Amino acid sequence: MPGDKSISHRSLILASLAEGESRIRGILDSEDVRSTAGVLRALGVSIPALSADMRVKGVGLRGLRAPRAVLDCGNSGTTTRLMAGVVAAHPFSAQFEGDASLSKRPMQRVAEPLTYMGAQFEFEREDGLPMRVRGADLRSIDWDTETSSAQVKSAILLAGLVSAVEVRVTEAARSRDHTERMLRAMGVDVENDRNQVCLRPARRLIPIEMDVPADPSSAAFFVALAALASDGELTLTDVCLNPTRTGFMEAMKRMGADISEKGGVNKAGDASGTVLVRPASLHGIRITKAEVPALIDELPLIACVAAGAGIDIEITGASELRVKESDRINAVVQNLRAVGARAEELPDGLRVSGPRRDLSGSVDPRGDHRIAMAFGVLSAASGNRINIMNPECVAVSYPGFWEDLRRVAA
Repeated sequence: MPGDKSISHRSLILASLAEGESRIRGILDSEDVRSTAGVLRALGVSIPALSADMRVKGVGLRGLRAPRAVLDCGNSGTTTRLMAGVVAAHPFSAQFEGDASLSKRPMQRVAEPLTYMGAQFEFEREDGLPMRVRGADLRSIDWDTETSSAQVKSAILLAGLVSAVEVRVTEAARSRDHTERMLRAMGVDVENDRNQVCLRPARRLIPIEMDVPADPSSAAFFVALAALASDGELTLTDVCLNPTRTGFMEAMKRMGADISEKGGVNKAGDASGTVLVRPASLHGIRITKAEVPALIDELPLIACVAAGAGIDIEITGASELRVKESDRINAVVQNLRAVGARAEELPDGLRVSGPRRDLSGSVDPRGDHRIAMAFGVLSAASGNRINIMNPECVAVSYPGFWEDLRRVAA
């Protein structure tokens, strides 16, 4: 599997803020991670071309320089929100821009806490990009998030790190914690207590040597395909098994999937290991709000698994899906109906109903990589004849997806 996207973004950002040279192996070379690399280059960091084994020489916590042009974030919300936290703590301003999809995504959720800390934000519209951030010497914050978001949490942590002030973030449910784990590995005092995290001032970031584990969100597509198969087994190696990222596999196990994992902990503090999947008879479940943060990216795939297996599933408490790269609730439901599945849209989720039937037709992923790949799994499942429009949109997170899908499904 390709390297984890979330960890790849953070490895570049934190290596750039360290004092000295960090070594990163296995980074994901995708359009989103290239956007982060491009933004860091525009801010004065010498980021080499992304490669399987690369070195980044950091400029220190306050070593970034004012950009001479806009910061182009492409399609990457992670790039925009995390780098907004970094820029907010520097004595200059920067204009963040992105593609048409990213420009529609909400940015006030990150602007609000950073404004409270002392930064200034300007929007050409009420929300979204373009967005100008004017940095300042920031003050401490104790922030309760309305929606659990690793991106908002990380933006606050990075702003506190660069400004050398204590910050505390409390979430309704714990979101992915890669930022905290990597910061601890680089010498920062970061404490997690259930759904609360506290960062205390640090003088510097220690350079790190790390291996980026495989992305569990990318692995999920092949876990799903193997679970829907009639025979055989699939082994996925070096997959990130961080407990804030394994919600999909836990949900699949509740559905009856035959999945086992074996792993350890790597140098950046994240668990990784081997995942073994065998075909199994699946049954319906309900997924509620408390489970959503740990599998937010995989919810469209779970809906497609239900359609492929001909089982009933209900997902609620997932209104965040409406403000991703597309309105994923509407996109999943409309495309499932287009290929002959029974699906119903809810205000904060969806329902899929059996029985099992062969699916056929064309799917419009609306430029959303995860929608395209989720329906790609359905297209590869036995008996289905599904055409995916604009398949190249997967390049933002998994450029080699279609080749790997053909190889595994063969």
